[in-house]
Amino acid sequence: MTSRVGLRAAGTNGSDFRQRERVAPKYQMCAALKSEVRKLNLVHLLLWLLVAAQVTVSHFDLVSHDTVSMPYQWEYPYLLSLLPLLCSSLSLPRNNISYLVLSMISGGLFSVAPLIYGGMEMFPVAQQLYRHGKAYRFIFGFSAVTVMYLIMVVAVQVHAWQLYYMKKLLDSWFDTTQEKKKK
Repeated sequence: MTSRVGLRAAGTNGSDFRQRERVAPKYQMCAALKSEVRKLNLVHLLLWLLVAAQVTVSHFDLVSHDTVSMPYQWEYPYLLSLLPLLCSSLSLPRNNISYLVLSMISGGLFSVAPLIYGGMEMFPVAQQLYRHGKAYRFIFGFSAVTVMYLIMVVAVQVHAWQLYYMKKLLDSWFDTTQEKKKK
């Protein structure tokens, strides 16, 4: 720190900048939460692509129904889960609270609700498979109900973590905006 008039302030040699260049913990937490939400959005997109591929392939008869079976009813509303993914992705760069809230609400409606319905829809088929060993739908030689339940287990975990991290991020953003209003 030099002045126009004289020498550098006593006791400084120019290497004392490190303690002044720290990021506040709340901003570090925001960055970490955003990173986690982005990773989960990527996994969500991969799951969505798997479901969309199955629906597309089966409806356009690109592969025989022996290879890829017709989709279950829950897969159609699950395709709308792209909307919360887009809202979440739009909210992150500029800390947009309204997009994040919209993403959380639509995530419950278009992501979690179809998974719950799908679990109930496929339960009788899974019960028949495990009691009698009979499967009628297949995806690449594997029982379709088994494959779809595996996808559902991963999807439920991804959506639960997404909602958790989005809620924490929303709380963090809301606290930051409240502090700015107080000033």
